[in-house]
Amino acid sequence: MLKTLALAATAAAIVSTSALADYYVVQEKATGKCKVVETRPTETTWLQIGPLAFKTRDEAEKQVTVICTTKRP
Repeated sequence: MLKTLALAATAAAIVSTSALADYYVVQEKATGKCKVVETRPTETTWLQIGPLAFKTRDEAEKQVTVICTTKRP
């Protein structure tokens, strides 16, 4: 019983975590190329641009062309 409850709680946590995922628009400093990622960039070669986060991937993809128009330093 306890094992089943623990497995159910773990499964619920995994599902809710992916449902609450945020999407970020990042730009590579060297090339200026932009892409959408699910985690905030921690590498120094990528720069987060735009608002803090988008709630859906579609929202982020639509905004890439709007907020990623120029190469940033």
